[in-house]
Amino acid sequence: MCRNIRVLHNVDPSTTQEEIEAAALQYVRKVAGSPKPSKANEDAYARAVEQITVATSALLDELVTTAPPRSREEMAERARARNVARFG
Repeated sequence: MCRNIRVLHNVDPSTTQEEIEAAALQYVRKVAGSPKPSKANEDAYARAVEQITVATSALLDELVTTAPPRSREEMAERARARNVARFG
């Protein structure tokens, strides 16, 4: 199960709908405590992912900033550096 959800606001290139859906799925998996729902819970999982995707999209559309967009490549490089510092 993924342990973190990536920054989706103010990044270059812009966040895609697929990235928003992936973040919603990560969130639902984390909250539910399982990476895959049972047959009995599939509908609840799907509804939750859909609702969180809609809410996240609305949030990202409404956020305002004057800061320049963050570079995904620079963010990834900083994450790699933190990983090396942490794990060697």
